[in-house]
Amino acid sequence: MKPRSSRLLRVLRENRFPATMKMNLTDPRIAEMAGLAGYDALWLCQEHVPTDWVELENTIRAAKLHDVDTLVRVAKGGYSNYVRPLEADATGIIVPHVESADEARQIVEWTRFHPIGKRALDSGNADGGYATVDMAAYIAHANAEKLIILQIESPEGLAQVEAIAAVPGFNGFLFGPGDFSHRIGLAGQLTNPETTAARRRVAKAARANGKFVWAAGLYAPFAELVADGHNVFNVGSDVGGLNTWFQQRLDVLRNHVKELPAGATAKQNPYG
Repeated sequence: MKPRSSRLLRVLRENRFPATMKMNLTDPRIAEMAGLAGYDALWLCQEHVPTDWVELENTIRAAKLHDVDTLVRVAKGGYSNYVRPLEADATGIIVPHVESADEARQIVEWTRFHPIGKRALDSGNADGGYATVDMAAYIAHANAEKLIILQIESPEGLAQVEAIAAVPGFNGFLFGPGDFSHRIGLAGQLTNPETTAARRRVAKAARANGKFVWAAGLYAPFAELVADGHNVFNVGSDVGGLNTWFQQRLDVLRNHVKELPAGATAKQNPYG
């Protein structure tokens, strides 16, 4: 068996912009639909979403059917929480609320194999083809093609972002404008000057160290995000899309009702 390589990295190497979608729902069929639509990667979540391990594994499996990467935002803090998504063959993990270079080094140590890190070895899971992948190939592939993404989303993390960016062994940053704006007392103001300056500082630090920058959403003009240095883009979420669709469909009916002649609805109501 040949391990699957990252589509996101492949798109970046072709100097194109990978498109991602955030999944808050846990139905693997949504992952398949995103794959059919042409997304490059899905952002899955165990930090804020009660996704269990079986649901996660099935969603990863569904995405792989369409060559779609899966990037799992892990529950903060534990070695096993960081490694299990990788062993389920997620393409990568996102570690939230990283605030120091020491923490970044610990994450790399836990999630990369020798000689980069000290990750414990078990190729008997999905990422190792259930022990069918040559061990040397398994280790080399994991170190080269599995993505480790660190999320900067606090003033403390921002203060250390240049030192964090210089840590070798991880691939990119995801800036969290929602949490950052909340932490500075401006919750929801994603483009306020302080949050915008923070976003740009994160992007500059990443690109100066050869790492990609993932935009959590199109919350600022696309050209502006590109100029800042962003080169991976999350363009929405499943719940956001469904909320919009539900409202649009309801508005269609309400608008048709408004167009009826006066009294038409009441006259045709058999229960009136």
